[in-house]
Amino acid sequence: MSLFHPHSCSNPFISVSTDSGANPTADTNSSNDLCFKDSKQRIKKMFNQIELSVSSYDTAWVAMVPSPTSHCNPCFPACLNWLLDNQLPNGSWGPCRPHPLLIKDTLSSTLACVLALRRWGVGEEHMTKGLRFIESHFCSASDESQLTPIGFDIIFSGMVEYARDLNLNLPLRSTDIDVLFHKRDLQLRRENSKGREAYLAYVSEGIGKHQDWEMVMKYQRKNGSLFNSPSATAATLSHLPNSGCLHYLTALLDKFENAVPTLHPFHVFPRLCMLETVESLGIGQHFREEITSVLDETYRCWLQGEEEIFLDLPTCALAFRTLRVNGYDVSSEALAGFAEEHFFNSLGGYLKDLDAVVELFRASQMIIHPNEQLLEKHISWTSHFLKQELSNTSKCAYKHKQNIMQKVNDALEFPHYASLERLVYRRNIVNYDVDDIRMLKSSYSSLSIGNKDFLRLAVEDFNACQSIYREELKQLERWVQEKRLDKLKFARQKLAYCYFSAAATLCPPELSDARLTWAKNGVLTTVVDDFFDVGGSEDELLNLIQLVEKQDLDVSIDCCSEEVEIIYSALDNTISEIGEKAIAWQGRNIKTHVSEIWLDLLRSMLQEAQWSKEKAVPTVDEYMRNGYISFALGPIILPALYFVGPRLSEAVVKSGEYSLLFRHVSTCGRLLNDIHSFKRESMEGKLNAVSLHIIHGTNSVAEDHVNQELKHLIEERRRELHRLVLQKNDSIVPRQCKELFWKMSKVLHLFYMKDDGFTSHEMANAVNAVIHEPILVDQL
Repeated sequence: MSLFHPHSCSNPFISVSTDSGANPTADTNSSNDLCFKDSKQRIKKMFNQIELSVSSYDTAWVAMVPSPTSHCNPCFPACLNWLLDNQLPNGSWGPCRPHPLLIKDTLSSTLACVLALRRWGVGEEHMTKGLRFIESHFCSASDESQLTPIGFDIIFSGMVEYARDLNLNLPLRSTDIDVLFHKRDLQLRRENSKGREAYLAYVSEGIGKHQDWEMVMKYQRKNGSLFNSPSATAATLSHLPNSGCLHYLTALLDKFENAVPTLHPFHVFPRLCMLETVESLGIGQHFREEITSVLDETYRCWLQGEEEIFLDLPTCALAFRTLRVNGYDVSSEALAGFAEEHFFNSLGGYLKDLDAVVELFRASQMIIHPNEQLLEKHISWTSHFLKQELSNTSKCAYKHKQNIMQKVNDALEFPHYASLERLVYRRNIVNYDVDDIRMLKSSYSSLSIGNKDFLRLAVEDFNACQSIYREELKQLERWVQEKRLDKLKFARQKLAYCYFSAAATLCPPELSDARLTWAKNGVLTTVVDDFFDVGGSEDELLNLIQLVEKQDLDVSIDCCSEEVEIIYSALDNTISEIGEKAIAWQGRNIKTHVSEIWLDLLRSMLQEAQWSKEKAVPTVDEYMRNGYISFALGPIILPALYFVGPRLSEAVVKSGEYSLLFRHVSTCGRLLNDIHSFKRESMEGKLNAVSLHIIHGTNSVAEDHVNQELKHLIEERRRELHRLVLQKNDSIVPRQCKELFWKMSKVLHLFYMKDDGFTSHEMANAVNAVIHEPILVDQL
């Protein structure tokens, strides 16, 4: 990790907007390609070199530490020299990136620097300029609209008191100083708790000679620091000689030479943030080696029980979620220390750290084992807490708070099991903050967390992929016309939605064959479903099945109606096309397998049609054995598996793992559909899983009760599906293929979040966002 300093900092500003009328592919040239490559190279370097802004505030406190051999001399004179060399022209010391809402932070940093100079009797002119800045900006100390450093009321007042001890006259009115001390006293008199105790230890430099230093030492970490905070550690060492504190600060200056950050060590979290950023912006495919390196290093730290992970909630939660979703074996017991009662007795809980709670909420959704009740409890209390904070927060005037609340809202509104990649990418790109400044006792920023290179690369990649999707959709529209599917009046025309589900999940450009296969079969399953449901007679249904069974027939003779001829011709042509295309991917023709998949579906649909005609009432088990197939995911998912990369042998396709993956996702889809369509189907006299549970229940069973039972079953199947997808040991289905089952599960949960399938206005907006509306960056 390295530091970047105020004089070398810039303040980039990027705003993002959307416009459906723009053409993102226009004027593509070698200059754009070069810019794209340059951004990639800079990001690759960032994975290996974490940069964090220098903290003049913390550097000042380290500069105040006396030498253990002579209290008349500074222990770290290099820090003192840095303060003399880095005062800003306006007399202040402070944030690397000046901001009108960081005046409190600047006041705190400036006063700390003035105290350090006064402590050692140097820099008279610097002190004078610093005091002028404090005098002219002091009104911001009570401005509630300012971003407030943690512990500001205690620390700033404590520094004012320390200035008196140093006989330093501050240009402040006595009434203003009295107000400061009153605020500090109110904070110090708050009800005692373990969380408050940790907070008071964290802001020790503001309590000074009144602090219980023995209590503070309970929070010392293995590396010798207090909370990984240079300022708290320096203040402790100034009052209580301690070899651990001295070793920590000495090692810090050995690493950074003459100035320090506000937090150290800071290695695992920013690298995980970079991984999260490139994945969530849709550019992870460009950094596979770097991502693997971060994952392996994080797992090593996890196994070694490093404090940087396990004593910090955001880092621990992010590490757990990232490792688990990438198939690493990590136990949820690592999150046991962040139970509700423990959290609110911690520093983060006392400060109501929203970022930490969001990370824990997202991590707790990664339940893949039936005995992970701990994560269930975490979901319960974190979701309740976040909803309360969201409802209690009025509209914020400053961007920092807006970003946090947007993060809270997204976490609650878009669960991981119903989030489609392209929608996630777009939302994250539009909301990405290239100037992400974070606040502890002083503000800090890192190029690894907020950087315009991420945004530039993400926008270009998103728009380039989107142009491919639009061309593929046009190709599919021509296909629908060529196959005369638009002539079938009984059939719903849902091409855009079918293709959307492919484009939103099978994102990489090279997966064109998989997307087209997925979308074509999605259109055909919709047509066939409508044909069996309302469009065809029993003779036509039987005729269609016989045609698919026999194949290679004269459709003009063997088809009993024009509708059958159109459907069969489209089916036969598409099955043959998929079989031929697969040769390049699999080295063999898969036409026979695709035909079998379609026959399974047609026969299951015929069974449902016959039950309906005969007014038969199957058992729940009979219905579900047939229903998970008749839900019609087979022709959509299974042929597409052949086009995502790995070769699939007959053994894999016939394995129990392959069948179980398909059964789980199809069962989730069937039950989601039946819950949402129960009322409509009941009015039409049709049976489904809900009505059959009510009919076969031993006692009078209410719809609400059945729905709750089925939702619980959906949750169980979804989690088991996720476990199978993430499982590495004893798995023969390639991970890329397993991901398709999970992606389809996400599509289903999104489609059925509110309405019955393809009826939601939000879904139409989603289609436009993924396929039609490019993203524009106003300024890069």
